[in-house]
Order: sequence, then C-alpha cells, then structure tokens
Amino acid sequence: MPVNLLAPDASTLLPVPGLRIGTAMAGVRKANRRDLVVFALEDGATVAGVFTTNRFCAAPVQVCREHLAGGAGVRALVINTGNANAGTGAPGLAAARETCDAVARLAGCAPAQVLPFSTGVIMEPLPVARIVAGLPAAWADLADDRWAQAAEGIMTTDTLPKACSRQVDIDGRAVTVTGIAKGAGMIRPNMATMLGFVGTDAVLAPGVAQALVRAAADRSFNRITIDGDTSTNDAFVLMATGRAGHAPITGLETPAGRVLAQAVFEVATQLAQAIVRDGEGATKFITVQVDGGRSEAECRQVAYAIAHSPLVKTAFFASDPNLGRILAAVGYAGITDLDQTTIDLFLDEVHVARGGGRHPGYREEDGQRVMKQAEITVRVDLHRGDASTTVWTCDLSHDYVSINADYRS
Repeated sequence: MPVNLLAPDASTLLPVPGLRIGTAMAGVRKANRRDLVVFALEDGATVAGVFTTNRFCAAPVQVCREHLAGGAGVRALVINTGNANAGTGAPGLAAARETCDAVARLAGCAPAQVLPFSTGVIMEPLPVARIVAGLPAAWADLADDRWAQAAEGIMTTDTLPKACSRQVDIDGRAVTVTGIAKGAGMIRPNMATMLGFVGTDAVLAPGVAQALVRAAADRSFNRITIDGDTSTNDAFVLMATGRAGHAPITGLETPAGRVLAQAVFEVATQLAQAIVRDGEGATKFITVQVDGGRSEAECRQVAYAIAHSPLVKTAFFASDPNLGRILAAVGYAGITDLDQTTIDLFLDEVHVARGGGRHPGYREEDGQRVMKQAEITVRVDLHRGDASTTVWTCDLSHDYVSINADYRS
C-alpha cells in the first residue's frame, strides 16, 4: 500500500486553458486499461523538457530531443504505457517516428511538432500498429478536464495515479499549474521509470520555460530515489500555453517569475514525493536531510549514499535500529577529507550519534520507536560548512523483489 498517499480528486485538478487531453485503451500490453494519452496544444504554446541521463536512452527520448531542438513549436504529445520502446535500435526509432506521423495527421501539424513518450518493458518491439489504431479514439476524447484520466493512463506498476494543481495570481490574472506523473520503481531520476507532465497558462518569454523546467526538476524529481536505478525513459516536460493574458515573464528572478516558479516547484515536488510514497513495495516514506556541507554537491553525495543503501533501506523496513549502516554510508559517500568526529546523526528528534560514536543519551528503544513510523526523517550534520540538501526515499521490502521478479509475467 502507498505511504500516506491517496488518489487525486478529479474535481481539484484545474483545466489549463489552451491545453486538451484525451485517452484511449489501445491494448499496448494489456487489454481493457487506459494506456494511450494525447495532449493537444494550441498554436503558440511553449514546451520545454529534461530527460534521462542514461546513455542507453529510449527511442522516444531521442526523438523528443531532436524535435525540441528543431524549434518548430510543439502542438501535441503522445504517451503510451506498457512498452518503453527502449533497447529497440533502428526499428524503435522508426516506430516512434511513425507514432508522431499518425498524431500529426490528426492534429494537422508537422511530425516534428509532436513529442512521443513511452514507458514500460524495455527491449521489446513497440506495437506501433495498436497505438496508431488507438489514436483516433484518444483524439476524439480530447477535453480540458481529462487530467485524472491521463494520470491513470500513464501508470505502469503504480498503484495510484498522481496529479495535483495550484493556482496563483500574476498581475491580477489567475494562472493555473496542473501536473501528472508516473513512477514507482526503477527510480533515481537524474534528470526513473518516471514521466512527468506539467501544464500552465502562464505567458513566458523565450528561454524561461527551459530554465523553469530544469530548476523544477532539480528541486523535485532529481531529489528522489526508490532503488537507485536511472531509467532509459525519464522525461519531465513543461507546457506553457500563454493564455493567462499577463505580461510575459522574462526570468525566474522577476516578481512574477518567482510566483510562477514557486507554484511549479510545489506541483513538481508533490508529484515527486507521490512517486516515492508509491514506491514498489514501500511501507515507509523517508526524508534524508544532510546539513553542514561545504557544498550542496557533497551534501547530495552523502544523502544519496544513505538513500540508495539496500542495508539502510531494509533496516527501515524491519524497523531495526541498526543505525551503524547509516554512518557507514556517510563514510563511503566519497568525501575524502571527512572527519568522522564532527558528525551528528538524528532520527527525527532522537540524537543517535555524536563525535564519531553513539550519543551517550541514545537508547535503542527510541530509535526503534521512530523507525516504526510511516514517515521518518534522517538528519546528518557534517559540520563542515553551511550547505544542505534533502532527498526523499522509501524502504526496501519483500514486495519490491516480488514485483520486479514478476514484472514481465
């Protein structure tokens, strides 16, 4: 069961003017489930994205990068679940392009104005004929209130759809930000199998969308890990339709830019945390906070060493306060001049370690009490500087092994 996560209430997901969504059941991998989603954007929309750093990236990632670099202006997105179209070579690229061609015919635009996305099983041929056959139904379903259905239509091993909205005031105009995401395993975005799509009707000057999507990814999806695996298909896309009617936002540090950025950051963070809460087999949501570093980068090294450790994660699953595992992870994180005698370790408010060893007041029953909670904060203070960072992770349970052992069956 997800950790303190509920399915989104469709009535709270605000439409984004200038953007419509449709879904269909194409039978990509399983019958009778939504597995095909299309986004239709009015002419003039601005679209930007960040993608996986995995060098074995999927065919749709390659095509998306190519189409965005071409600068033709994006008019549609198409997403299928059930098949990642990764590790498929030249035929996979041809299938991604064929999908774009089919969407372009429906949208009345050029294929280079379509962005394709896929998620699911790697190294299996994309059943492109099923996708092309399902596209007319998805296109006929287009409406501005389909966010909840779209969130369902991009799921793989997710147990719940993930979506949320915010609305802010910019220059007296109501500006909407709504997003969806999917992901539950193979999660260590470096940008996992993770996809995220956020729409807004804000008006953005050239270059602002790319800066905003990168900043949002760095504050949200790039701070989560379930199992330390970076997928072949990760993508996070921002779509700005420009329909809100305010003056163009020229930068993220302008007053309007800060207001919009905060709303996008909140949506992206809620979606990213929902992925962790719905981690495959997860029973606990764990915040790892590292303070007192000389740089945010070294804090991130330590945080991810803790968050990736299977020994740490299985101890949390068992509520076993074997907390030397956390100290060991801090030690192997890669800070070569780390002084272990300066390090403090806390579980929530419980002071576990100080001065290179067990805190004199620490009692194991206090550690176990915290570890039995559904939500836990691990805090490490390196006492080396003023930098800090936070990442979010979950425990590693028997169910994680079962889900991934049975994934293709």
